[in-house]
Amino acid sequence: MAYTALEQMRKTNRERYNTDVGPFEPSLYGAGRLGSDLKSAALRFLHERCEGLRFSPEKAKQEEQTGTYLGTSYRPNQIPYNMQMDVDRLCLERELEQFIDSGVAEDAYTVYYSFLEMFMGAYGRSSKMIELLSEFESNASSLLMKHRDHYSHSVYVFALGLAIYETNESFRKTFQRFYGFRPSEDENRAAAFFLEYWGLTSLFHDIGYPFEIPFEQVLAYFEVDRKARGEGSMYLAYRDLDCLNNLGEEAKTHFTELFGRSFENVEQLLAYGIEKRLGAAYDVSEEYLYDTICKKPTDPNRFGYFMDHAYFSATRLYQELVERCGANALTEAHVDVLTAIMLHNSLFKFAIAFYKSDTKRRAPLKVELHPLAYLLMLCDELQCWDRTAYGRNSRTELHPMDAEFDFARGMIHALYCFDAEESEKIGAYEASYRAWEQNGAVGKPPRLKAYSDMAEKEQRFRTDIEKIVDLSGYPLFITTFMRTADRRSKHTYLSGSSFLHMYDFAVALNARYRYEGQEETVSAETLERDFDSLSLEYKLYNINQVKSFSKYLNAIGCFYTDRPVDFEMLRAFNEEQIAVFAPMEHARWVLSHRAMGWTAGDLYENAAVPEGTNRYCLREQMRQHKLCMNGDFGELEIARHYLQLSEEDQGKDWKPFNSMLKLIRKFDGLRIYKLG
Repeated sequence: MAYTALEQMRKTNRERYNTDVGPFEPSLYGAGRLGSDLKSAALRFLHERCEGLRFSPEKAKQEEQTGTYLGTSYRPNQIPYNMQMDVDRLCLERELEQFIDSGVAEDAYTVYYSFLEMFMGAYGRSSKMIELLSEFESNASSLLMKHRDHYSHSVYVFALGLAIYETNESFRKTFQRFYGFRPSEDENRAAAFFLEYWGLTSLFHDIGYPFEIPFEQVLAYFEVDRKARGEGSMYLAYRDLDCLNNLGEEAKTHFTELFGRSFENVEQLLAYGIEKRLGAAYDVSEEYLYDTICKKPTDPNRFGYFMDHAYFSATRLYQELVERCGANALTEAHVDVLTAIMLHNSLFKFAIAFYKSDTKRRAPLKVELHPLAYLLMLCDELQCWDRTAYGRNSRTELHPMDAEFDFARGMIHALYCFDAEESEKIGAYEASYRAWEQNGAVGKPPRLKAYSDMAEKEQRFRTDIEKIVDLSGYPLFITTFMRTADRRSKHTYLSGSSFLHMYDFAVALNARYRYEGQEETVSAETLERDFDSLSLEYKLYNINQVKSFSKYLNAIGCFYTDRPVDFEMLRAFNEEQIAVFAPMEHARWVLSHRAMGWTAGDLYENAAVPEGTNRYCLREQMRQHKLCMNGDFGELEIARHYLQLSEEDQGKDWKPFNSMLKLIRKFDGLRIYKLG
């Protein structure tokens, strides 16, 4: 039983009404329970290994004593608290499933959203930390020589880590021993612990890129007529870093109590944490690490004229953790998260292991020294597929467009897929490689990054990973293949705005009923307060409706943008347009509710209502809705279902959009235009 609080509510309802009305535990998708692929393994981890995630025995006892539920669904106090925690976990499972299927940034957004809501409180307070990474990359990175996406990349890294934990017993046991969990006795607690701290490590390891991008832009400008960066290059350096490096008095006291010594700033804390984990194995002192870390933002010329985004990711995440959780809530595991992030980019490779040096090279990192750093570096290297290329050189290179993984028997089989439309480029490379071999293999072999690193005999891609992390207990096999790209799976439409709008868009969408006719007077603060009162599930319903809006507009020959364009603005939808997208919205609503375990029924409207509750609470406790559909159904059945609805119920799929148009114009600067 994976979702035990849902099952307990089902038992309660069965006793109340002498019939099985639900809620019913949602099943793991398809072959997920047995599969060893990335999707199956990652989702199985969330579905089965994380049972009881974030449950509170204290709140359950309080509910039993008072007779009042403490969990939030559409409104507060509608369901048991632990049931809300089960639904939250299901939300994360479903959003990760959707992202793995699509790989698009909008679906990565809702994985971030779910994680932040579950482990760091309300998303709105941390939103800029995540959204700005995507905005900087999509708007500024095309000016760089080399740069690829790090937003969707980080969610793929997150999924890879979950899959490895789920399928590799050696890693799982090592991680559990490292953090003091008893094997087999603390499986659920260890999995919950791993999910939280691995999520922090993987999802936020690249949030410092907005600090690296301006540095690279300046160098890229001067590299146009130069062959390499180096002495004589103009570069940026950072000063006055106290806003990121400051510990704060409360934190200083806390870390003194935690570690038995004092720290003046985050850099000292990072140096101490790394030396504690790796110092003896690599003969590196805290003083050496501290000096190296301090120089990363201020003296990039000491590091080959490269800025290390890992420094900014670690220090930025530290400040976010303190603000959201409080300094006194930070643990030694949080410090491990920060040091893993600090190590992952260049610090370990070039200042500790010297992995490219023939004379100074040291052993690759063993998992038992720092499991989070080990897993981050492994997954960061493996995740090289399906990444948007922004940089000028990156766009001409040949990177994998897809990947298939098999994690069976503790091994990692990675099959990287290249676009068959690039076969001419691949053929030319292979011909030049054969010529190089026939001429005695003198000098450096020809390369076609990243294809050659995987396909050449030297297997540069795999051997580089072997130099970074110890693979003796984690056999890695790399294969390449080609197929024709199907870009329709990305569902890319003309509509577009920044991710800074998506949250605000959803807030306005949520207000579509309550403030109809009051759009000119309602305040943004009021709308956001209403939105924050929802559970994660209902927030995501709004956000996913926002994500579908571009599809609806595309179907009626319209698009939205936050930029002024020379097209006719749409101020309200007409009947012809409504007839196109209203059934599409109904289909989205039906399918999303089925995925979350809702069933069709109206018992909540007719059954006896327990004292102290109401029919809306019953609906949420049964997870039953009269507009849902049961059984197996497809698009045709949903279309027929829509036509059978009353005029009032059909109106629920389109009327709110006209109110929403006024709200997003007022608060978000978005406009909808007609193509024709």
